[in-house]
Amino acid sequence: MVILWPMVRRGNEKEEGRALPLWGVHTLMLLASVIVATSFTVGAAITRGLDPAVLLLVRYVMAVFFFVPVLLLNHGFTLPPLRRLCGYSAISASTVGFFWCMFESLRYTSALNTSVIFTLVPGISGIYSAVFLRERLGRHRLIALVLGMVGAIWVIFQGDIHRLLALDINYGDMIFLAGCFLMAAYTPLVKRIHQQESMVVMTFWVLLTGVGWLVLLALPRLAAVDWQGVAMRVWAGILYLAIFSTIVTFYLTHLSTLYLGPTRVMAYSYFYPAFVLLIDWGLGHGLPPAVILPGVVVVTLATIVLQQGAAENVRADEAGGRGTR
Repeated sequence: MVILWPMVRRGNEKEEGRALPLWGVHTLMLLASVIVATSFTVGAAITRGLDPAVLLLVRYVMAVFFFVPVLLLNHGFTLPPLRRLCGYSAISASTVGFFWCMFESLRYTSALNTSVIFTLVPGISGIYSAVFLRERLGRHRLIALVLGMVGAIWVIFQGDIHRLLALDINYGDMIFLAGCFLMAAYTPLVKRIHQQESMVVMTFWVLLTGVGWLVLLALPRLAAVDWQGVAMRVWAGILYLAIFSTIVTFYLTHLSTLYLGPTRVMAYSYFYPAFVLLIDWGLGHGLPPAVILPGVVVVTLATIVLQQGAAENVRADEAGGRGTR
C-alpha cells in the first residue's frame, strides 16, 4: 500500500509541468508488469477454489475495502455525476470481463499461455486508440506492435505452422483471447474519460462500479458456495490479487496512461511472458519447451523497441494537445 502514498496528482501542465519524470513513470510500469505477471501464476493456483465470478467479486470487494482509507484521507467522499459514473462503469466493464475470462481460461490452459496471449492486447489497444483517440502510432511503434504479435502467435502455436494454419487453439486460450479484446479497451477508455480528477478518485470508482458488475454476474452462484470449505491458500491468493494485482496495478496503470499514452502503457505486457517464465522457474515449475523461447524473446524485445523515443513522442503529443486547447 505504501507505494500509493507518494503519487502526486497531475495538475495543469501549463502551470505545474510534469509531476513525475519520464524515467520514473517507466519504472512504475516495470514494477506493475512484475506484479501483473505474478497474477497469472497466482490465478492458476487458485482458480479451481471458487467459481471465477465469485472469486472476482471477493477480490474486488477486498480491493474497495482497502482502498477506502486512501480515498477518504486524501480526497474525502463525493458522489460523481451520473455521466462520470457511466464512464467509470465502462472502464470497469472492460476489466471485469477480462478478469472473468482470465480465471475461467486458467482452468483449461497454462499461466504462460495466457501471459503470451495477453501480449496481443497492445496491438488491439493501438488500433482502438488510433480509431477512437486519433493517437499517432508512428512507424517504430507500429513495427514493434507487429513484432510482438508475431512473437505471441509463435508461442501460442508453439512454432508449428500446421497448427497455425489449422487454428489449433485450445478452449482456454480462446476464452482468454476474447478477454483480451475487452482489456484492450481499458487504457483508451481511461485516456478518453479522465478529466483531471485525481487518479485515486478514478481508481476507486472503477473498482466500486466493478463490484456492481460482479454482483450481477455472481449473484446466481453465491448461494451454492461452501465458504467454510474454501482453502486458506485461496483466501491468501485473493488477498494478494486484491491489494497488489488490483489496487496497485490499477493505480499505476491509470497514472502512467496519462504520461505515456494507451499504446505505450499496454506495450509493457510484452514483458509478462518473460516474467512468468522466471517466476515459474523460481517456484520450481521448470521451463517450457525450447521451441517457444524464440517467441518469448521477440515479444520481450518488442517492448524495448516500442519505448524508443518515448520522451520525444510524449513531448510531441503534449504540444499537439496544447495546440488544440
